[in-house]
Amino acid sequence: MSAVLDTKGSDTRRPGGRAGAGPLTPWDPEDEAFWEEAGARIARRNLVFSVLSEHIGFSVWSLWSVLVLFLGPQYHIDTAGKFTLTALPTALGALLRLPYTFAVARFGGRNWTVFSALLLLVPTALAALVLTPGVSYGTLLAVACVAGVGGGNFASSMANINAFYPHRLKGWALGVNAGGGNLGVPAVQLLGLLVLATAGAAHPRLLPLLYLPLIVAAAAGAWWRMDNLAAPPRGAGRALGEVVRDRYSWVMSTLYVGTFGSFIGFGFAFGQVLQVQFHDRFDTPVKAAALTFLGPLLGSLARPLGGRLADRWGGAVVTLVTFVAMGAGTGAVLAASRAGSLPLFLTGFVVLFVLSGIGNGSTYKMIPAHFQAKARAAVQGGADPAAAESDSRRRATALIGLAGAVGAFGGVLVNLAFRQSFLASHNGDAAYLGFLVAYLLCSALTWVACLRPGSAWAERGGRD
Repeated sequence: MSAVLDTKGSDTRRPGGRAGAGPLTPWDPEDEAFWEEAGARIARRNLVFSVLSEHIGFSVWSLWSVLVLFLGPQYHIDTAGKFTLTALPTALGALLRLPYTFAVARFGGRNWTVFSALLLLVPTALAALVLTPGVSYGTLLAVACVAGVGGGNFASSMANINAFYPHRLKGWALGVNAGGGNLGVPAVQLLGLLVLATAGAAHPRLLPLLYLPLIVAAAAGAWWRMDNLAAPPRGAGRALGEVVRDRYSWVMSTLYVGTFGSFIGFGFAFGQVLQVQFHDRFDTPVKAAALTFLGPLLGSLARPLGGRLADRWGGAVVTLVTFVAMGAGTGAVLAASRAGSLPLFLTGFVVLFVLSGIGNGSTYKMIPAHFQAKARAAVQGGADPAAAESDSRRRATALIGLAGAVGAFGGVLVNLAFRQSFLASHNGDAAYLGFLVAYLLCSALTWVACLRPGSAWAERGGRD
């Protein structure tokens, strides 16, 4: 494979030349000589700026998990109303993940990253504009919902980075990309704490205003330093139809509900849960905000670890162990809630955040590994290797979008579970019990579908 990458023009450029000059062609990260000479360097550069843009997207997506802490009595919103404010952006972000996934193939990774980053200016500016006592609840609901555009960035970023890296490094690369993006959740919570501690709860508009220049900087970085890959053959819709008919796709989507749904749902709700469940200990927003960032921070940092462990031990094995441990962690949270033990409650929740991060990384590793194994089997059956590899990448990208969309709805379910539990009994015990059952079911599904002797994936050695 030649190390010269052609562009859509009369010139050619060597790998590592000016980013954004045109689509990189050809691109074959599986060619080890090409990867060592040029591919790794270009992929790392794109990974860095993909992470920056996705990081800001996650911050905007989770902006209202912090802003609700500013909404005191003068806004006339009860606990249930605040959980609804955090559930709406989660839902819109989930819906947008499918079209965002396929936008990369249609418009180019660099082009779409720039556009999707600039789109974040809309919900951020709107939040800065409307946040004042006297604003109607309907207006707040609409503005909070628009923040869901930040959730779509994850899907397009993952689809883009998936195409840059060879299969042997996908667990690590997707884990780093997603983990760096997930760090946007604790980042916005820390900035919210800074605003609360310095300006006070009367100035919520300062928080979104801080993000306006950061959004512009992320878009500019993507414009100057990222690349478009040559457009793959058309067929994104066909690929989605193919993976929808694959039973494995729904297994993966369900498992991602359990891992990522838990991470984003807890991240959005944790501050409110502390204020309501332990209202005597967290009687001011500052006290709650001082702790809410810790779990999302550790969970985000754990995501690359989950990918790395999956690269070594197999995604299914790591995912099963993670779900079993999440069940134990939820049992500890439930026991702490009933006993009124804040230290055990905090410890249990932090453990859940870390485990959800590990599970996020290991679950996403299972997606490209599954289709790569199917491609190898097709080649052994006489299929053209290039066509089989192309189909593998196309289907993996489609499933990344599908699983990301379905999994994000888990965050909606988490917030709705808390809302109903606190409405009914003024504590979260019913929600914690529901989470415990869900993790046990996900453990059983992982075993039966992926690791049980005789299952299709176990026959591949559990390396998914």
